[in-house]
Amino acid sequence: MTTVTGTRDRSRFLPLLTAVLLLGIADSMIGPYLVLFGADEAGLSPFQVGVFLSLVAVSGLAVSTWLGRRYDRSASRWPAFVAVAAPAVGYLALTTTTSYALLALIGVGLLGAGMAAFPQLFTLARTHLDRSGGNAARRGTPALRSVWSLAWAIGPLAGAAVLSWRGYDALMVLTAVAFALVALPLLVLGPTPAPPPVAAAETGRVRLSRPMWLVVGSFTLFHTAMLAGSVALPLYVTRTLARPESDVGLLFSVCAVVEIPAALALILLPARIAKRGVILLGMLLFTAYFVLVAISTSMPPLIGTQIARGVALAVVGALGITYVQDLLPHATGRATTLYANTLTIGSLISGVLAGATAQALGYRSALLLCGALTAAGCVLFAAARISGRDAARPAGTIRPRDGSGVPDPVAPPAPRAR
Repeated sequence: MTTVTGTRDRSRFLPLLTAVLLLGIADSMIGPYLVLFGADEAGLSPFQVGVFLSLVAVSGLAVSTWLGRRYDRSASRWPAFVAVAAPAVGYLALTTTTSYALLALIGVGLLGAGMAAFPQLFTLARTHLDRSGGNAARRGTPALRSVWSLAWAIGPLAGAAVLSWRGYDALMVLTAVAFALVALPLLVLGPTPAPPPVAAAETGRVRLSRPMWLVVGSFTLFHTAMLAGSVALPLYVTRTLARPESDVGLLFSVCAVVEIPAALALILLPARIAKRGVILLGMLLFTAYFVLVAISTSMPPLIGTQIARGVALAVVGALGITYVQDLLPHATGRATTLYANTLTIGSLISGVLAGATAQALGYRSALLLCGALTAAGCVLFAAARISGRDAARPAGTIRPRDGSGVPDPVAPPAPRAR
């Protein structure tokens, strides 16, 4: 990773890579099968599964926002420790009950905090890489995203193997262990660098403009479609197509394998190429994916659709984070959490949306609905470019009655992401 961080910073970047890898394995081992656990082990209806996932998302949204703000006030590793310890306890607790009420309490009280782990790790990474200088931050995030994809290539197959070998209890225990192990490389990482004086002064003083809210809305629709599709796809494969559970793991792993080279290729993306256009192409590709998977009825074409899914997720996942971070450079924790919360809000919406649509209209209709949501996200993202020049406005900006912004001469200019 010398080309990414330099020899001097390797000791910091390798623990980050390891932490992201372990978190990705933990998340992907259980991710495709939590829906099936609710449906098969706990005997929940599709709608009840959707409500459970949405409750977890509400908790995750609150915890992620709180930890992101705490990080910006005082950059440290402790929010990340909280975000991996809580789900470790939560997945152990899932081995003790199938009561819907208790499952909901565990989800809200413990599992939701795990949604803050991803933004916290990428916030730590941005903080360390920014202090490295050069192209470290621009190249580091795609590298970490490729490791995340590698984890998703390993995790679903490992989860399927454990599930067929020892059942859901063993899968929950192994997931809990994986979450706990994330803390080890964070201990090795060392103290978090303090923000520069300008960043410290501006933290918490950034207002989001209308174009920025359009960007946030587009990512929310994209992630809603992504997560609703992740709920519908396992059930579509096992219920509609009558395929074994192992095929679900295969599909998720193929997608993740494709994400690895796609994310690494973004490291080579010339700085002169605007991120906005590449992200929009990724969203359009994701729209096409849902149409293709909805008309596929056998494994070969389904496996083929995962190529499109993998490329789209790599592009939007890697560039989306840096895009929002570039817009809010003085509030890295809040920026990363803002992006991650579009994922969490997507979880909140997608659980009920996918469950209700699948129960009322079938799994194929749920997949097509995901395609429509992604298309709407494309429209919002494209509209953000023509709605205004600035995506973020420092608090020092004077806003007159006509709605235009007159920059305060002592306030830094509003950042613009490429």
